[in-house]
Amino acid sequence: MERIYGYYCPVAHALGVVGDKWSLLIVRDLLKEPKRFSDLMTHLGNITPKWLTLRLRQLEKAGVVERIKGQDRREAWYKLTPAGQELNPVIESLWSWGLRFAMRSPLPGEVVHPEMAIKTLTTSLNHRKKKLPQPRNWLLKFTNGAPFSLSYDGDAWIATEGESENPDVTVEISPEAWTTFLAVKKEERKKLSHSLHISGASERIAEFMQTFGVRDQKIQTR
Repeated sequence: MERIYGYYCPVAHALGVVGDKWSLLIVRDLLKEPKRFSDLMTHLGNITPKWLTLRLRQLEKAGVVERIKGQDRREAWYKLTPAGQELNPVIESLWSWGLRFAMRSPLPGEVVHPEMAIKTLTTSLNHRKKKLPQPRNWLLKFTNGAPFSLSYDGDAWIATEGESENPDVTVEISPEAWTTFLAVKKEERKKLSHSLHISGASERIAEFMQTFGVRDQKIQTR
């Protein structure tokens, strides 16, 4: 049910639709592609089936989410409507704000999904306008999840799932360790850099590390 604030304001009206707990996170997870109920349960972590069902029904009623049938006609999938897709800039702004003002290392037992780890990296690099002299391709092989390729095209950073051919640098690391590496201050990042399993030409590795403010540091290579 839409919350009523008692006064007229489009911001308040929008929050009445998507401002409650979990709703924008559901939108976040559906921006890339449709997902099943079980997929959303996995990505959202501590949400209960009851709360997820309630939130999906509310978002359907508001015209943000729609339910579709899978190819076998038995399993339901959820996808964003055009109105839901238009929330993408809101999610991107929240991601950038979170990186600037609410960034922290994962708590003990807190799961970091690989796609979240790579999205955090890509958003951070683009937000800080990190540039390299030439286009580059990095491969992050997460120890518990799919690998991701991160490409710099001379203007922006773009992440794609899967392994790229002949990456300039390959890093093998857990999503939790990688997110911690990004979250800590530069001084602490230097201490953590020795735990990176990284391969590539020495000058490309140095360039990779300098992108994250680490210079003249011995790195464990393969």
